Amino acid sequence: MKILANDGMATSGVIALKNAGFEVILDKIPQDQLINYINEHQVEMLLVRSATMARKELIDACPSIKLIGRGGVGMDNIDVEYAKSKGIKVINTPDASSHSVAELVFAHLYGMVRFLHDSNRNMPLEGDTNFDKLKKAYAGGKELKGKTLGILGFGRIGQAAAKIALGNRMNVIAYDPFINNADIDFKFFDGQKVTFNIKTVSKDEVLQQADFISLHVPKQKEYVIAAKEFEMMKDGVVIVNAARGGVIDEVALVNAIESGKVLSAAMDVFENEPKPPIQLLMNPNLSLTPHIGAATKEAQSRIGEELAFQIIEYFKK
Repeated sequence: MKILANDGMATSGVIALKNAGFEVILDKIPQDQLINYINEHQVEMLLVRSATMARKELIDACPSIKLIGRGGVGMDNIDVEYAKSKGIKVINTPDASSHSVAELVFAHLYGMVRFLHDSNRNMPLEGDTNFDKLKKAYAGGKELKGKTLGILGFGRIGQAAAKIALGNRMNVIAYDPFINNADIDFKFFDGQKVTFNIKTVSKDEVLQQADFISLHVPKQKEYVIAAKEFEMMKDGVVIVNAARGGVIDEVALVNAIESGKVLSAAMDVFENEPKPPIQLLMNPNLSLTPHIGAATKEAQSRIGEELAFQIIEYFKK
């Protein structure tokens, strides 16, 4: 059976699939040529990450497809229910990248509270001429310890972020319409284990009480954070979106930064990928990365292995 891993796949996953008798194609086919390629080569499984779209048009035009796999959590780029209605198996890897995304959230948080995102821009330009001025400008940092992290969306990634926050001795509050509480387990290198139980609260409570807010929600019909939500937040709040583009109203975010409501914000995802607006790219109060939440070697290996395992198990039946 032929598998097209159109957005790439970790070597460990490719090896597992080949050892199980599957043919894995790692060619990157442009979206506008994908239907023809699948039909010409009679591809039976399409594996994607966030770049390739598997929409109704492709599903209807490619009768050979038996399975679509998403290497990652969100499946906004796949018409999941339509595919299932056509008898196509749809899989993803919700656990594999959780820790990598959570670590990126805290890379941004640590960078913002110590102004690293701005210092790294200005030190190469002015470090030799305005050292004392820059030292003064970046001297008002603060610690994460003892502050409140509010998490919107308390699934696997939200809980992974909570685990890091608790390890940093932060207070954690979370909102999720589908989860009432969660046990956060810490397993240490010497075999010891500690468990924290976190009960979720209302969205309003998170917005009103949090010093830092991290979003871990799927894309929805309306913004999760817009002007009304910004008004409810503490003055000087810090926000991170490493979830999906379009869950924050980016215009309202820029307005909130300019008014001082939001001290700084980090964005790994954007409403208009892959061309974020210049107002975001040039804003000195934004810490920006190009959608790399799951882009660690460890996460990609786990994703490839998990996809391979699910495919092998499915076709054993």
